[in-house]
Amino acid sequence: MLYHLFAPLADQHIFYNVFRYVTFRSIAAFLTAFLFSIFLGPMFIKMLKNHQFVETINDVVPESHKLKEGTPTMGGLIIILGLLLSTLLWNDLTNSNVLIMVLTVLWLGGIGFLDDFLKNIKKTKKGLVAKYKLLGQISLSLIIALILYFSMPDNTAITSIGIPFFKSVTFNFGIFFIPFVIFMIVGTSNAVNLTDGLDGLASGTISIAAFALGIMAYIKGNYNLATYFNMEFLAEAGELTIFTASIMGTILGFLWYNTKPASIFMGDTGSLALGGVLSTMAILLREEIFFAIVGGIFVVEAMSSIMQRYYFKYTRKKYGVGKRIFRCAPLHHHFEKMGLSEEKIVIRFWIVAMLLAAIGLATIKLR
Repeated sequence: MLYHLFAPLADQHIFYNVFRYVTFRSIAAFLTAFLFSIFLGPMFIKMLKNHQFVETINDVVPESHKLKEGTPTMGGLIIILGLLLSTLLWNDLTNSNVLIMVLTVLWLGGIGFLDDFLKNIKKTKKGLVAKYKLLGQISLSLIIALILYFSMPDNTAITSIGIPFFKSVTFNFGIFFIPFVIFMIVGTSNAVNLTDGLDGLASGTISIAAFALGIMAYIKGNYNLATYFNMEFLAEAGELTIFTASIMGTILGFLWYNTKPASIFMGDTGSLALGGVLSTMAILLREEIFFAIVGGIFVVEAMSSIMQRYYFKYTRKKYGVGKRIFRCAPLHHHFEKMGLSEEKIVIRFWIVAMLLAAIGLATIKLR
């Protein structure tokens, strides 16, 4: 809104020219989202607690998590509202990439909210039935895939993904781009949801991965930088830098209240939406493999749960007794069972996430 209001005035006075700059609007978007979460966080926490929107702890997590029962949940509402407000103020709302990101936030945030509502308010044990949740995720992914595939005269531009570590090397999915997008968005939204199991764990790792994607968006949206780094120039990618700054701002503001002992939990409302947003951004930037590197924590968390589940089924079928690879899945619960404190696990996961982001960003120069 501010962009559309003031940017056209740049021809009349040089002051308004700053509203055309991606860097200025990114900083403004970050601060707007951060201040929204910081100042309105206590109000949301009080409101959620008064309406009994509180967490119900299931039986599969470590016993120490029972102490968290009754903590307000659905904190993803703070994140989503801060993100949307900042986007409304500072983004170019005619940018197709921004519109796709907003659609992703609202759609997956709605699914997550319904899941949280059924699980924690209506006390439905497993929340939204898994097949309906999956159907909602697949529906959005299919819509995005079809829009991207059929909206371009030459769809090879979107179906080709960059290969990190190699100069001018891409892989073209062709028609298989559509199922690949579904796999990416559904897989990542659920992986981030799995990661959201310790105070501050998902918030910190999401902000680190978002930072790396924001750097990539800035480079690809700037002709001179894209040319220097031998990357494709994407004219609309610059607006994703601003959107990413909004994500980081609202999450870091939320993290103020989400660190141990958490005053509020993100819930599926936030984790499903943010997971989908990160993967969608990677797809729009044609940097899916880059995202697999910088978001490696999410990959490992998801794989640990998948391995645990299927190994247990396999051994139960073969030996009559199910065996486990990890003491508990996803992986962060395994380390809890080993006796590591929650704070130590979260900080170490953040450190690994930073290292992965550094590795991913290093591949930019190698191209």
